[in-house]
Amino acid sequence: MKTSDFFYRLPPELIAQHPAQPRDSSRMMALRREDDSVTHDVFRNIGEYLKPGDCLILNDTKVLPARLYGTKEDTGAATPPRPKGAQVEFLLLRQIAEGVWECLAGPGKKAKPGARFFFGGGLLHGEVIEALPTGNRIVEFTCEGSFYSVLDQIGEMPLPHYITEKLEDAGRYNTVYARETGSAAAPTAGLHFTPELLDQLRGKAIQVGYVTLHVGLGTFRPVKAEQIERHEMHAEHYSVPEETADLINETKARGGRVVCVGTTSCRTLEAVTRQYGEMRACGGWTDIFIYPGYAFKCVDALLTNFHLPESTLIMLVSALYGREKTLAAYETAVREGYRFYSFGDCMLIL
Repeated sequence: MKTSDFFYRLPPELIAQHPAQPRDSSRMMALRREDDSVTHDVFRNIGEYLKPGDCLILNDTKVLPARLYGTKEDTGAATPPRPKGAQVEFLLLRQIAEGVWECLAGPGKKAKPGARFFFGGGLLHGEVIEALPTGNRIVEFTCEGSFYSVLDQIGEMPLPHYITEKLEDAGRYNTVYARETGSAAAPTAGLHFTPELLDQLRGKAIQVGYVTLHVGLGTFRPVKAEQIERHEMHAEHYSVPEETADLINETKARGGRVVCVGTTSCRTLEAVTRQYGEMRACGGWTDIFIYPGYAFKCVDALLTNFHLPESTLIMLVSALYGREKTLAAYETAVREGYRFYSFGDCMLIL
C-alpha cells in the first residue's frame, strides 16, 4: 500500500489555531460502521453515542513545557529575550537518565559535544554530551532544586509547526486529566473533555480508565517511504495499571465496548494484546504501527481528531474504519468546515 493512498487536500484556513472554548463545544462527526451512517453533532453530546457498560480509555500523559532557548556559556552575553537573539533552541524528547535528555537542537552546529548553555537567566544549565547519528543531541541539565519546577518557569509548550498563533493559556495543550509528565506532544483527542462531562458519563454507567503513553515527536514524523510497510515508528514508553487492565477485561466479558480516546490509547492497548494475547497490567516500549489490514484485538471504538495527510495517524484510523470510508469522511469534514489537527474537531468511530 502506498503512502500517497492516504493523501487528501485541506484548505489551510481549516487548520485550527486555537482550542475550542469551552473544551466540549468542539464539533464531532459520529461514524457508525454497522450502517455507515454519519451524524454531525457537538462533542458534549458524546454520551448519547455510548452505552451503559462501555468503558472509555484515556491517556493521562502530561506534556512538558519542553521547548527551551539557550545561550552558550562561553559567549559572555546576557540571556537574550526569546525569540530574538536566542542562539540555540532545544526540544526535550526523551529522558535517558536523571537530568539527561535526548533533544532536538538547532542550529546543530552550535550544539556540538562539550558545548555548554544557560537558560532562563541561569536558572538552568545544560551540556551537550553526545551527538547522535540521527542529529539529535544528548544533553545533561543541572539546576538548583527541581528540574521540572524550573522547566515550568522557563519552558514553552512544544506546539506543532502548523499552529502559528500564540497559545495564551498553556494549560489548553494538556487534557484536564493529565498527570504523568513525559510527553513532547498532547494526546489531542482528550482535549475535548471537561471534568463535568467525565462525571456525567460516569453517571450513565460509562466507566473510565487510564493508560499512559508518552507521546514522542516520532508519532508525527512524516512517512517518507513510498510503501507504508517500510516505515519505521519511533518507540514510545507506555504503562497500563492493574485497575485499567481489570476494567477492560471486565468490560469485554460483559459485552461492553472498549472506546479508546485517541490513537495513543489505541496503540497502547493493541501493543499489549499483540504481545501477550490478552490485556494485562504492564509497561514497556512500543513501536506498533497500525495500518489497513491490521486485525484489532482489543479496541472496539475510537475517538480521534482529524489528522495530517499521509500520516501514520490517518493510517491507523483507516485500519479501523476503512481507507476509502475514512477519506470520504475527511472530504465531508472539509466540505462541512470542520476544524482540523491538534486544536480541531473530532470524529467518533463506532
